[in-house]
Amino acid sequence: MSDALIEVKHLGKIFGDHEVLKDVDFSVEAGDVTCIIGPSGSGKSTLLRCINLFETPTSGEILFHGENILQTKKPHEYRQKVGMVFQSFNLFSNMTVLKNCTVGPRKVLKMKSAEAEAEAKKYLELVGMGAYVNAKPKQLSGGQKQRVAIARALAMKPEVILFDEPTSALDPEMVGEVLAVMKNLAEAGLTMLIVTHEMGFAKDVAKKVVFMDGGVIVEQGSPEGIFTAPKEERTRAFLARALTKAE
Repeated sequence: MSDALIEVKHLGKIFGDHEVLKDVDFSVEAGDVTCIIGPSGSGKSTLLRCINLFETPTSGEILFHGENILQTKKPHEYRQKVGMVFQSFNLFSNMTVLKNCTVGPRKVLKMKSAEAEAEAKKYLELVGMGAYVNAKPKQLSGGQKQRVAIARALAMKPEVILFDEPTSALDPEMVGEVLAVMKNLAEAGLTMLIVTHEMGFAKDVAKKVVFMDGGVIVEQGSPEGIFTAPKEERTRAFLARALTKAE
């Protein structure tokens, strides 16, 4: 029996006649930060959406605590334990920051209003947004919205949070504030699976880096191994381009 929180086995996904994921295998251990890197169109976001059951894989298994979630009769219970942060924030525009973070705990976790508010305020403080509880999303910058989205995910008390390119919709000057929050969460031991183009973040924060290209995992290993001594030519070529662009 594996200690992995999430295990992906032989996962495949086909859209029409396009094979987006091919025989994907990897695992996420509790307390680890795993970063998925690779060129656009390599299947990274589709993989995340399969893990969160937003997409149904064509083949393979996704195990959560050893149980195949593709056969579960209660997908909503699984989704409660697997949080998601999107690149486009997905906040409710008609609700305050506080309400955005309490609606899930109240409706899904059946928390009392006072408890949900206290928890939400705790997480908003954690991401540096405690002063904005009464603000509406339209009054916030992109970086602030994304930090609220992270607090909202935390308020559901998930076992793991999936991040789908959480900084790609942000202005460059706002990227750092979101990455700093994520780094703090990593240091606090939160299990995270992150699709990212931020190579410096992946190098500094990840426990494991997975490089995808053309729907397959080309290489995976420690940040040191992937960034300083990649074994595969495709990995070397991608990193040469990505790191040059980042300079």
